[in-house]
Amino acid sequence: MTEYAGYDSEAFRVAYGKVLAKWPADREAVRVRTPFGDTRVNACGPRDAPPLLLLPGGGGATSASWYAQIPELARVRRVYAADLIGAAGLSARVGDRHPRTVADLVCWLNALLDGLGAASADVGGHSYGGWLALHHALRDPARVRRLFLLDPTQCFAGYKAAYLLRALPMLLRPTPRRVRAFLEWETGGLPLEPDWLALQEAAAGFPAAKPVTRPRPAPGALRALDARVLLLVAANSRTHDPHEVTSRAGALLPHVETAVLPGVSHHALPQAAPAGLARHLTAFLTGP
Repeated sequence: MTEYAGYDSEAFRVAYGKVLAKWPADREAVRVRTPFGDTRVNACGPRDAPPLLLLPGGGGATSASWYAQIPELARVRRVYAADLIGAAGLSARVGDRHPRTVADLVCWLNALLDGLGAASADVGGHSYGGWLALHHALRDPARVRRLFLLDPTQCFAGYKAAYLLRALPMLLRPTPRRVRAFLEWETGGLPLEPDWLALQEAAAGFPAAKPVTRPRPAPGALRALDARVLLLVAANSRTHDPHEVTSRAGALLPHVETAVLPGVSHHALPQAAPAGLARHLTAFLTGP
């Protein structure tokens, strides 16, 4: 990785390793070649179990941040948690090549599944990862069996203006102090897991590519989605209105189960989720 002002690649790797160490001992690192570069995937669970692809949020989120949910999920699935190409993590893009459209992102995900030997998979995503997972299901439904979305952004409702205003200083000039202040505000000042928070701070200034963030999924496409979907939103989210999200999703998706998770905010997911979340996810994945 290249050194950028305010960014220390070695400190990031150390922080990443401390969070990844919270995964079960049988975890393994996999590198998958795609048209946009090598993707880092952290894998866990029985090799003969059905595959589950996990996509993290944007910003400083990485695949390692799923650690609190992995033990339960890995009992029933072979879990593959990917670092987004061009975003914070250990994936390595080729030169300036990175996804610039939704079609590029779907191409990357299909290449990732191909490299993992999975014709199709269950897919789960948090925040931006939920937006990406949903677009994948809409664009290539044969490759997505079941889909769970944890407080997905820009899928069913827009951002709150107050959230964007609070995020602006961090987005314009990210520093560890600004990252911490923003996360403390969004999570309501609740205690945050120290190693996870240190990883978010270490990601400040990461040499990321400009992410693809548009368009929002079209209502007609959502109505035509045949996959089963579990949508879980954070009751204390300051990102968007949780009840607006569940209401719109319920009106558009033909096979959706929705719930509002109490006592948790957007950025506290998935690592500081309410007790029982992983069991809820596994029940959805293994249910009829």
